[in-house]
Amino acid sequence: MPMPPGHAPPPGYGPPPGYGPPQYAPGRPGGPVPGYPVAPPPVSPSGQPLASFGDRLLAHLIDGAILGGTIMLIAIPAFFVFFATVGADFFTIPDQDVGTVEMNPFELLVPLLLLEAGIFLVALALQYVYLVELPKRTGQTVGKRVLKIKIIPLDPAATIGRGQLARRYLVQAAGSLLPGLTYLDGLWQLWDKPYQQCLHDKFARTVVVKVPA
Repeated sequence: MPMPPGHAPPPGYGPPPGYGPPQYAPGRPGGPVPGYPVAPPPVSPSGQPLASFGDRLLAHLIDGAILGGTIMLIAIPAFFVFFATVGADFFTIPDQDVGTVEMNPFELLVPLLLLEAGIFLVALALQYVYLVELPKRTGQTVGKRVLKIKIIPLDPAATIGRGQLARRYLVQAAGSLLPGLTYLDGLWQLWDKPYQQCLHDKFARTVVVKVPA
């Protein structure tokens, strides 16, 4: 019922205290509304924006492809030479006129295990060079450079160096020996607060941040 001019509406009419017209949430069509605070992006102790999970994952995949390809370039020729020399007699069908010569399986197995152990040690050495020596000045591997992110110390007054990178590498190398540790290490950043650190970051006291444009 319309009120006569000059009369205020009785109590109980109008929006409840603290409520106003419909508002738009930040980030939705219509843009942020004054009075609605927008959560700032997470930053490192030095104030730099933290790298996202997607950027870190893509950088890891690029680095893994580079390391994996390099190791395959070493392993495939090594196995080819091995089976062409040591394994040649084991897989050769003997001439029936000459007679059969029984081969001891350990004559092939032991050298094969030694070859695999050697390739594994070479792979660890390549990973050390790539993950420790390469980024010790800039904090970046090839993958991190492509995604424009880098490793920095948690302490704003410190600089990245071989010691911290080596501690990161120890956890990452252990992940290749303990089933499931690699996934736990990489996914830890999804629930870690406030610096979104992986386990190797926590052990080395580092964070991964975006490179300023």
